[in-house]
Amino acid sequence: MPEGFIYTIEERCRMCYTCVRECPAKAIQIVSGQAKVIAQRCIACGNCVRVCSQGAKAVRSSLPEVETLLAGRDPVAACVAPSFPAEFVEYDHRTLVGMLRAAGFAGVHEVAFGADLVARAYQQLLNGESDARHIAANCPAVVAYVERYHPDMVGALAPVVSPMVAAARVLRKRRGSQWKMVFIGPCIAKKAEAADPLLAGEVDAVLTFVELRELFARRGVQPNAVVPDDFDPPHAGAGALFPISGGMLQAGDIREDLLTGEVVATQGRVRVLEAIREFSSGDLGAALLEALCCEGCIMGAGIENQLPLFNRRRRVREFVRARMASLDVHRWAEEMRRFAQLDLTRRYQPDDQRIIPPPGDELAAVLARMGKTRPEDELNCGACGYDTCREHAVAVLKGLAESEMCLPQTIDNLRRAIGELEDSHAQLASAQEALVQSEKLASMGQLAAGIAHEVNNPLGIVLMYAHLLADSCDDPRLRDDLRMIAEQADRCKRIVSGLLHFARQNKVVRVPVDMSELPERALRGLPIPNNVQVAVSCDLTDPTAEIDRDQIVQALTNLITNAIAAMEPQGGLLSIRVHEDRNRVAVSVADSGCGIPEENLKRVFDPFFTTKPMGKGTGLGLAVTYGIVKMHSGEIRVESNAEASRGPTGSTFTLLLPRTV
Repeated sequence: MPEGFIYTIEERCRMCYTCVRECPAKAIQIVSGQAKVIAQRCIACGNCVRVCSQGAKAVRSSLPEVETLLAGRDPVAACVAPSFPAEFVEYDHRTLVGMLRAAGFAGVHEVAFGADLVARAYQQLLNGESDARHIAANCPAVVAYVERYHPDMVGALAPVVSPMVAAARVLRKRRGSQWKMVFIGPCIAKKAEAADPLLAGEVDAVLTFVELRELFARRGVQPNAVVPDDFDPPHAGAGALFPISGGMLQAGDIREDLLTGEVVATQGRVRVLEAIREFSSGDLGAALLEALCCEGCIMGAGIENQLPLFNRRRRVREFVRARMASLDVHRWAEEMRRFAQLDLTRRYQPDDQRIIPPPGDELAAVLARMGKTRPEDELNCGACGYDTCREHAVAVLKGLAESEMCLPQTIDNLRRAIGELEDSHAQLASAQEALVQSEKLASMGQLAAGIAHEVNNPLGIVLMYAHLLADSCDDPRLRDDLRMIAEQADRCKRIVSGLLHFARQNKVVRVPVDMSELPERALRGLPIPNNVQVAVSCDLTDPTAEIDRDQIVQALTNLITNAIAAMEPQGGLLSIRVHEDRNRVAVSVADSGCGIPEENLKRVFDPFFTTKPMGKGTGLGLAVTYGIVKMHSGEIRVESNAEASRGPTGSTFTLLLPRTV
C-alpha cells in the first residue's frame, strides 16, 4: 500500500491511545507519545479516523488527482457507492447527480449495478460443485487484513471483485477504455484497493463523501443551482442494499440459514476479527463468511454526517424501496444478461505482517519494567490500547509501543513521584527554616561574642570585690547590700557564660554512642524536684548512633530544665523516651506542664525569646539546642497544648538524629 493514506497530525495527538485500541491491525506505532500510522501494516479501515475526538488522524486527499482528471481530455465517470443516501440527506439523488455533472463528470453511474453482478457471482459460487469455503471480498479492509495477518487464508478469499471494480469493468465495456473512473463512497480502504498492483488501472481515483463535499465547495456547486437528473444506465436493482450488513445476501438471494450455518454475515471490528479467527481454525463451520469491517458501509469513516446507525439504514432502505418500485425490471434483466460473461475474477497477494512472539525472558523483562512481575499484576485493563498486558509487552519489544503507555504503572509512578516531591518539598521547607534560623543565630552569635568579650572581665572584677567587701564588712545592712550586688553580678556572669556558649562555634565530633544511656547522663547533673515524677523508656532495637555525646547531653539538659520549669510549682510527670523513627533515632522529652501558647510556638527557638518570669531565664537554651541538632544534620520538633479545654496540657520536644552521616 502506498505511504500515507492515513497519517497523524502530531500537534493534535493527545496520547489517549484510542486509535491503538480501535485499530484491528495494530498498525499504530507510539513514538514519544505520538501515534504514527505504519503504512505497511495499515488496512485503511478508518477506525482511527472515526474514533479520534481530536481530529489527529487525517486521510490523504485524492482531490488533486481528481481535479487533474477532470481537467484532462478524457471523459470522467463518477461511480457513486450505494451508501450515498446515508450521507446526502439534505437533498435527493437527482440533485446529487445534477451536482456531479455540474462539477465536471461526464457520466454518473450507480456502483450498485456492479453489486448486482457481484451478488450473482456469489450465488453461483455457492451453488457450484466445489466444497471450498470462502470469505467474501467486498470489503477491502477485510481483504487487506486477511492478506497481512492471515496470509495462510488468502486462498479462502472469494475470487470475485468488489462492486467498485465490477462497476468500473462494466462502464469500460459499455463506454470504452478511454473513460476515467472515479469511485465516490464512504470507505477509505477503497483508496488502497484502487492502488493495489493486482487491480492496476481498474479505478483511476477514489473520493470519500467528505472529499466530494469539498470538491463541490471548491467548484462552487450549489444544490439549488443545478439541473436535477438521474443516474446513467445501467440502473441497479437490489444490489443497492450492499452497504447494509447482509445486503449482499439479500441481493444474491442467498439465505443465511441459522440451522445449517452455511452462510454467516457479520460486521464491526471485534466481531469480524473473531469470525476470521474462527473461520481460519475451522470452528465457524460456514461455506461463506460475509464480513464488513464497519457496521456496514453506511458507517464508513468517509461519511461526514453524524446520523446514528439505524437512521442511516432507514434512509438507504427507503431509497432502495422507492427505486425498486420504479425499476424497469425487464431492462435490468437485459443488462444483467448483457454482462453475464463479464470477467469478475481477481487474485490476491499475501503480505505477511504477523508479529513473531519474542522469547519468554525478553517478554518477562518488559513486563517487569511495567511493574508486572506476577500473573496477578497483569490487569489487562486495555487502557494502553492492547487487550492484554502481554500483547502490550510484545508490541514494546517490536517497537510499536512504549512501556509508559501502561496506565496503572504510570499512575503508580506518578504517586511515587508526588510522594518524593512532597518529601523534597518538606526537606526544602525545613532547609529554608533552618537557613532563616541560622541567619538569626549567626547575627545573635556575633552580638553575643561582642558582649561577652567586653563585659565578662569587668564583671568578674565587680563580682570578686563585692564578695571581698561583703566578707570584711561588719555592718549587717551594708553586708546585705553587698551580697545583693554579688548575687546580681553572679547572675550577669551566668548570662554572659550562656552568651559565650551560644557564640562558640562548636564542631561535632561523632563517635558511636549508646543512646539509651543519654537520658540518665542528662538527669544526673540536674536537681529534680520532689513533686516531679520521671519516666525513662528506650524502644531501640539498635541503640548505637554516631553523635557528639557531650553536645546531645547538653541539648537534653536544656530540654529537661525547661520541662521542669514548665511544671512549677505544682509538679507533674517528666517523660523521656528514646525510640526509632525510620532510619533515625528519636529522643522525646515530654512534660505535663502549662504548655506553650500557639502564638509562641514559632518563636521558641529564637535567641533571647523566653516565657519565663524576669530573672528566671536567658532565652538561649532552646536556641543552643536547635543549633546542636542542626549541626548533627537532625531535626527538632515541638508539640504543645496550652488550652485545658482541648485536653491535657504540656509540651513534647523531639530530637531526630541520623544514625550516621
